[in-house]
This record gives sequence, C-alpha cells and structure tokens, in this order.
Amino acid sequence: MMFRTAFLAGAAVGYVLGAKAGRERYEQIRGAWRRVSESPAVRERAESVRERGVGLAETVRDTVKGKAGEVVERRRERHADAPGPVTVPPG
Repeated sequence: MMFRTAFLAGAAVGYVLGAKAGRERYEQIRGAWRRVSESPAVRERAESVRERGVGLAETVRDTVKGKAGEVVERRRERHADAPGPVTVPPG
C-alpha cells in the first residue's frame, strides 16, 4: 500500500514537472491536489499514520534501550572478576 502511494505521488510530481500541457493543465492538477490534501478524510488518515509512526518509534526506542541494557549487564557479568571499573566503549 505504501509503495503504491509513493509511486502515485512520484508519478504525479513527474508528470507535473515534465508536462508540456501548459499552465492551464498545471493549475488544474494543482487545484485537484489542493482539494485532495485538504479533504477531511485525507487529513484524518494522515493523522492516524503519523500517530502510528510515533507509536512505532517509541516501541523501537524502548526495545533498543532494553536490549542495550541487557548487553551492558552481560558484559558486566562476564567481566565481574576483572580489576577496576567496567567501562563500555562508546558506539
């Protein structure tokens, strides 16, 4: 679904930029785009996609943070008998 949307958007942009139909056709396309982009249904869908993206980013952040903590803990356990403080190199 996302690929199709991106493809259609790219095709529309390519057509507008490469069209030889003139200013009148350009204005028609621009008006149609404005009507679509200002549609309440499109705005609602865009907002739900944005919210889903934010939720997914938070999930990824929490997962990475948890896994990083596990890696640090395993390293500490592995080097528990080593003298001096345990440091984790950056990166």
